[in-house]
Parts: sequence; C-alpha cells; structure tokens
Amino acid sequence: MKQHRATTMSTKGMVTTPHYLASQAAITTLQKGGNAIEAAIAAASTIGVVYPHMNGIGGDNFWLIYNAKTKELKALNASGRSGEMATINFYKSQGYTKIPSRGALAANTVPGAVAGWGQAYAYSNEEMNGSLSWASLLESAIHYAKEGFPVTPSQEYWTSVNLDEKDTEFRALGRYAGFKQVFLKGNRPYQAGDVMKQMDLAKTLTAIAENGANHFYNSELTEKVVADLQKHGGILTVEDFKKHTSDWVKPISVPYRDYVAYNLPPNTQGMASLSILNILNHINMKEIEEGSSTYYHVLVEAIKHAFVDRDRYLTDPNFMDIPISEILSEQHGLELAEKIRDSDRAKELQLLDAKGDTVWLGIVDEYGNAVSFIQSIYHEFGSGFIPEGTGIVLQNRGSYFSLDENHVNALAPRKRSFHTLNPAMLLKNGKPTLVYGTMGGEGQPQTQAALVTRIVDYGMNVQEAIEAPRWLYGRTWGASSNSLKVENRISNEVLTELKHLGHDIEVLEEFTDTMGHAGGILIDEKTNVKFGGADPRGDGMAIGY
Repeated sequence: MKQHRATTMSTKGMVTTPHYLASQAAITTLQKGGNAIEAAIAAASTIGVVYPHMNGIGGDNFWLIYNAKTKELKALNASGRSGEMATINFYKSQGYTKIPSRGALAANTVPGAVAGWGQAYAYSNEEMNGSLSWASLLESAIHYAKEGFPVTPSQEYWTSVNLDEKDTEFRALGRYAGFKQVFLKGNRPYQAGDVMKQMDLAKTLTAIAENGANHFYNSELTEKVVADLQKHGGILTVEDFKKHTSDWVKPISVPYRDYVAYNLPPNTQGMASLSILNILNHINMKEIEEGSSTYYHVLVEAIKHAFVDRDRYLTDPNFMDIPISEILSEQHGLELAEKIRDSDRAKELQLLDAKGDTVWLGIVDEYGNAVSFIQSIYHEFGSGFIPEGTGIVLQNRGSYFSLDENHVNALAPRKRSFHTLNPAMLLKNGKPTLVYGTMGGEGQPQTQAALVTRIVDYGMNVQEAIEAPRWLYGRTWGASSNSLKVENRISNEVLTELKHLGHDIEVLEEFTDTMGHAGGILIDEKTNVKFGGADPRGDGMAIGY
C-alpha cells in the first residue's frame, strides 16, 4: 500500500491531534518543559476553538495517563451527569417519545470537559512535576478565539450540512440564534480559509484561565449559562453544575499477544474495544492475510459479538452491576472466537445508533509520561444551543438516554449516559508502547482494532496502519443502516467475497471521514524513538522534537 504521509519520528516529545494548530500548541508546551498532561490541556483547549464542530468546553472528555515516575496508569472519567430535573416523566409530559437531539432540552447533562482539565492539571502538579501555569496552557486557545483562525474544509462542510431545514431532528441549526451568530457569516457558513473569531468564547476562556477550572461550575458564568438554558426550556440548574465531579477510575485491560491493552470502564464503550481484542487473541491473525476478505470478515464478526455485550450492559455503573470481569474473561473471548465460524449468527446481531463527533489526541513527553485523551460534544455542533454571551456550544450527549424505563440506558437524574468515547493504550513490560485512538462514535472500537492488528500482528508502521483502508459496521452520523461501509480502496475481489459471506456492503469514497480521524504514537522500547501518525481523513498533524 502506498503511504501518503511520512511517519513523524522524534527522540524526545511527540504529539498527534486532529488539527495542526492544536498539535502546534501541544508541541510548544512540551518544548517549554511541560509534561504530557500540560500539553494535552493546551491541545484540548485549542482544538475546542479551532475545531468547534467536533468538540469544545461544552462537552466531555476521558483520559488515560501514564506516570513514568510512579509507573502507574491512571484513568479519569470527566463526563457529566444528567440534571436533577432530567426524568422520563418530564420529557413524556412535554409530549416527547424520545429526547430531542438538538436544542435546550438536548443539553441535559453537565459539561465535564473543563473539570477534566482541572483535575488532570492538579494531578500533574502533585504527581508529575508540572511546571507551567494554568493560565499559560489556555493562551493558545484564547489567542485563536480572539484573533481568529482559518476555517477548515471540515468545518465548512459540517456547517453547511447542518443548515438543512428539512431535517429538523438532526440538522436545521439555523433556527438557533446563538448558532447563527457564531457560526454563520452573513447567513452563510464560513468558507474554508475564512478567518473566524469567537469573542464571547475568548472572554469565557479568559475568565477560566484567570479563575481556574471551577469558574465554569460555580460563578456568574454558570448562572449565565443556566439562565439562558432555562429561558429556552432547558432543565439544568446551577446546583447541577456545583455538584459536578470528575472521577479517577481504575482502567480495564485485556492481554493481547505480548502486550496489555488498556481502556476506560463504563460508562464508556472501552469494554467493547477490549472485548474485540479479547476475541482476536484466540485467533492467529498472522495466518490470515491482512486486507483479505477473511481479515475483514473476522474483525467485523468479532465487533458484532463485542457490541452485543456492550448494548446489553453499558450504562452508568452506579445504576447497574456490569459484569466486566466476565465480559473480558479469557473463556468468554474464546467462546466468542469459536462462534465467528458460524456466519449465520451475524444476522441476529443488531446495533444501537451511536453516532458522534469527537477528537482524540495523544501525547508522549521526553520524561516518558503519556496521555491518551478524547473529547466530544456528541453530534456535530452538539445541541446547537449556545447560551447568550458565552460562546459555549453545549453538548447533546444526554439525548442518547432512552425514555423507556426498562432500557439499560434509561434516563434518570444525576446519571451518566452510555458514552462512545474511549481512549486507548498498549503497554509492554509495564511501559507504553502504543498510544492510540480515534473519533467516530460506533467506529471507535472498530478502528482501534484495525490499528492494533495492523501494527502488532502485521508489522505496519503507525502511519501506514492509520492510512490503510477502513470499514465501519453499523451506524454513525445518524445513518439508519446496519451495512458494512468500506472505503473504495478495498478491491472488488475482496468486496465480492465479503458479499458471499453475508455482508451488506456499502462502498464509500477513499479516505472518507465517515471512518473517523485516527491517530497513534508508537514507542520503540529499545531506542525510545517515538513514531507518530495522523489521519489524512482529517486535518491533523503528528509533530515531534
């Protein structure tokens, strides 16, 4: 396969993000002596400004953090809970059979992103010799919000798509005054290359930089957000924001070949990402040609089986006992691997509609610390609702709750929703070898499996693995289908064989961003050279020094 981008290599620090300006903010932070957490905050705050359709401070994030000093892997769940007034009865009393995907009533969970930055920053100072000031880490984000940045083709495209007035469930964002004010220029989308400024967001970020992360949750800013939400029928309260906490949680893991794969526990779908590898660990992938119909078939079937367990159990673990140990056990993985041979089984498996717009980024610093980080507002432009005078695009993650009280992801007050976000890391001999992840809702576990098998089992370099043809089984971006979507670089011979194996094939263009924007950093355990890769499907860049 022809590689379109060179693999980035470095001996000290390495960063990869889905936007080049965020990558630059992160590498600058490392070169100032900052550690991986500090660089991640600089990148996360910056990308929330320059890639606003995908993420921002009105969303959630999750962290995997490797501390080289203590040789400990930490996991931080910085997702928000539903408000105290968010009940099934409330929505049904308003005439809803499902939670609206857009608008004030879609923004029913507290944004956890800023609290996540703050919690990680405190850990950096206490445990990882953090040396940079909080305010300095937000300088890049504030600069681009205030002085402007060139709009990407991705932002132009998704803005245009979301002005479709016929699709009032998922699109038609022009109906929201805040959206029009921020994201339209003379009633039309900003064009690629136009300079976009976000003055209200600059003021909000400046206040957070000056007063700390808690300013988002307990200040006049909080009151302003809540007041405008409630003015438009929203249900979040000031007390909901005050009670928000981010939580350190124990990472979950499975062995894969000579490595151990780590991810986050529920409410993320990290267990599905690990379950796929747990199944594949019982299949000798090296006996299967990479890129063959058998390769795609085996991975897709493993994905289907992993998603069955995910859709049965995944919710807020405070509301249900989730048998993680059983799901990720060696015996369960073996049983599911054996079932893959039964091709008829696939017809019984159906998936949830798990779409999502997200950014993943990876950082490895010169001290050996590593961060795998993911941040999202759920749908592109989240709820579409921007509280007046704040510039904050509020997420609509809570629209994924069910109004069926018997559903595993049923809405309840102060509950975390099923989350597609899950950052990943492979360790060998207790040290990070591969820091990896992707955006793309239902596609995240699938692309993670593609990266791991292609790098570990087939010896691809990290950039080559990212660029290789990808697939997506199931639904993303609101598409109502369970087809197997594939990029057109997969040969007709392989596609014909996959159809004979029972797959409903849908061919998409090459390097389509439907497959998500992946990234990875591979660390050579002997030389300590870092190899960084970024996805040509997005606007990202891997930079090292």
